[in-house]
Amino acid sequence: MATKKETYSDAMQRLEQIVNQIGNNELDIDELENKLKEAQKLIKFCRGKLYKTDIEIKKMFEEEDTVKK
Repeated sequence: MATKKETYSDAMQRLEQIVNQIGNNELDIDELENKLKEAQKLIKFCRGKLYKTDIEIKKMFEEEDTVKK
């Protein structure tokens, strides 16, 4: 499950493991439900990281454009 100390790479790696388990039919129905919930949290965590990074990159480019003018 995603925590504040978890990195994007950690979350993606865990998500890949879950996807592989589902794809290989390694989970019973009870485990599947729990893994899907965990996957949703990991996806939300990763989207948040990507969104924040995108905003920071845009800010850097805007600041650079301002300095050049």
